[in-house]
Amino acid sequence: MPPAMTSPLLQQPGAVPADGVDSAVAAHYGDPLREQRVLARAAGWVDRSHRGVLAVPGPDRLSWLHDLTSQYLRGLPDGTATQTLVLSPHGHVEHHAMVTELGGTAWLDVEPGTAPALLAYLESMRFMLRVEPRDASGEWAILSLVGPRTAEVLAALGLPALPELAPTSVPRSANAAAGPRYDVVSLAGGGWVRRMPPLDGLTSTDVVAAVDVAIPRELAPQVADRLTEAGAEPAGLWAYEALRVAARQPRLGLDTDHRTIPHEMGWIGTAVHLEKGCYRGQETVARVHNLGRPPRRLVLLHLSGQSEDLPTPGEPVESAGRAVGRVGTAVRHHELGQIALALIKRSVSDHHELTVGGAPVRLDPDPAPGADGAAVTAGVAPGRVARAAALGRADPIRP
Repeated sequence: MPPAMTSPLLQQPGAVPADGVDSAVAAHYGDPLREQRVLARAAGWVDRSHRGVLAVPGPDRLSWLHDLTSQYLRGLPDGTATQTLVLSPHGHVEHHAMVTELGGTAWLDVEPGTAPALLAYLESMRFMLRVEPRDASGEWAILSLVGPRTAEVLAALGLPALPELAPTSVPRSANAAAGPRYDVVSLAGGGWVRRMPPLDGLTSTDVVAAVDVAIPRELAPQVADRLTEAGAEPAGLWAYEALRVAARQPRLGLDTDHRTIPHEMGWIGTAVHLEKGCYRGQETVARVHNLGRPPRRLVLLHLSGQSEDLPTPGEPVESAGRAVGRVGTAVRHHELGQIALALIKRSVSDHHELTVGGAPVRLDPDPAPGADGAAVTAGVAPGRVARAAALGRADPIRP
């Protein structure tokens, strides 16, 4: 997997680079737990400029992408975004993308380092269609603005207001089974502001607003300074990832493996349309959905904290000495402590005694199941208020 472009924002005061696939951006700026509280209680900006960006202009772009991916994209309105997957012929997840339709171009932003492989696949499927996909990762940078005061920051910057704090509803029509769609507004100097699924900060409202801001890459330092002046503090990727894990939002390549199917990750209903025409991997999607028995499920683990070292993605989850799953993203949450996402066998109940690296772990109670038994991961899960109460949380922690 090719490395992502190093972010110019690593020159910000106190910036400490992340590692692995995220090494091109800052892990933190000196105090990762405080940065988490900023995102949960106020507003902060997070450098996610290492995400790959593909531009797909051309009159046939939406119908072409509709036929190649898992989401209903034909007729996607201008100023709208959604999620989609590219699956293997056997239904395994190969790519996860946010699709933003704006100004005659479909923009696909994807996990760091995956844009070249996705572009190669799209190029191989062009045939005679009027599309011109290209890798625009070197032109665009994505910053995420996160926190309850996100709207205040946007207003202070004079940026267009997004109409809602939640995904817009999908019209009840031929694409009624499509997942959430997100409002997008264009920026005068190029780029856009896009509503994203809320994260989990264990705030009084249980969720934290999030938007992505896509800007010309050379303007990233200037925009970051403007965000700071408007009241959003810099926060590293560690803080963002902690809230993402608490919200049970999986990330391709960290929380998935080569066998992952959409049902296991809660991507049915968010990135997969169940009533559209044929696309690669559809047979597996339909079969597992109809049977309602995906082989594994995504869970949230509470780690023991016996070791300061967090488990790495792929480390086995064991029961009675036998592997029953794999760890995905492991983080230090400012209120929940050490937690991790994991894929475990569906036969493993919430009451099984589990270990990771020889240390005991506890399963967090499952949120409400989806239609095929997969956990719903739209950003809001039952049980968070109860967990917060069990932690003895008092008044909101001020950053």
